[in-house]
Amino acid sequence: MRRLTIVGDMNSRPPSRAIGIFAHPDDEVFCAGGTFRQWSNEGTHVTIVSATRGEAGQIRDAEVATRANLGMVRERELRAACEALGVQDVRVLDHADGHVSEIDPVCLTEELASIINEAEPDAVVTFGEDGAYGHPDHIAIGEATRRAVDLLAARGRRIELLRSHFPRQGMSIARRLADWLTSSEQRTLPATSYGLALSLFAEESATMRFASDDVRIAWFPPRTAIVEQGEPATSLCLILSGSVDVIEEVEGVHRRLRQLGEGDFFGELGISRGHNRSATVVATSNVTCLVLSPDAPSKFAGRGSSAHGEAAPADAAVPPTELDVITINVEDQLDAKLAALTSHRSQYPVNPRIFPRHMLLEMYGKEHFVRMATNG
Repeated sequence: MRRLTIVGDMNSRPPSRAIGIFAHPDDEVFCAGGTFRQWSNEGTHVTIVSATRGEAGQIRDAEVATRANLGMVRERELRAACEALGVQDVRVLDHADGHVSEIDPVCLTEELASIINEAEPDAVVTFGEDGAYGHPDHIAIGEATRRAVDLLAARGRRIELLRSHFPRQGMSIARRLADWLTSSEQRTLPATSYGLALSLFAEESATMRFASDDVRIAWFPPRTAIVEQGEPATSLCLILSGSVDVIEEVEGVHRRLRQLGEGDFFGELGISRGHNRSATVVATSNVTCLVLSPDAPSKFAGRGSSAHGEAAPADAAVPPTELDVITINVEDQLDAKLAALTSHRSQYPVNPRIFPRHMLLEMYGKEHFVRMATNG
């Protein structure tokens, strides 16, 4: 049976010293940022180790980094993020980004064992066996950390090993945003900044299993019916450029309800209320949309009111895991975690606070770990 411990809701004692060992800058935030801040607030001395400088990563803000200096920039961002998390000690190793899995396992294990031994932690945090989403660097550093802890245990040191775990939560960002939009007076948002934030947020959230949405950019020429009245509501759209007419048909008579433009959403009513489209949306110019779907769209789905299918389903139930999962409630550390995330500006040049706070809490308010038994 699955045993679930909500550590953040218990009077469990935090470790006196802890170390997190990851592959790249920003891993520390997604894996355990709230936990590190919570421990730090309770007096834990926290050390963060990044095996690389992340120099092979994306450049999502060309004003803050170039390919030549990305590694240096990301190291600086890591230190700023760790400051937001209350981390006292930051160490960046000199391994090449994208090549951690090619390092001799014995050498990497010994290197990490030496660092852990020097830091004298009670707890070590690293990636789970799947590396969060299968990244070879994540898997390699997680396994090397496990071996290092086992090696130290064999030498008489007992250290708790926590491996980050990302259960499939089954929630939909599109549905949460649709619910927010239908209950809010805020209907138009800055298209460029919000579109970037939403696309990165949804993409990363899906990667880390916080959400399950399909995210894509779609272009529609003039006179295209982007959605049709009566058909299943399967997506939420944000207009990035261009304009559309919203047209309702009643007993064969077409009535133009409104025109929408950059920064406007459409499709939220059908998603939020679970019914078919209440109007047709037609491009009046070249239109580019950011499209969020609770599920990946079928390539063979028909169109119109006679199309098979249903409106976007409710969030899927997630089957229980048989792992011994520890869950730490870090809702009180959400602001610190978001501050750490946005410190990594070369990767996340966005302000996540533009999203509903309840959605952020649902996604980032708990962190999950598998407690591993050490061999020794």
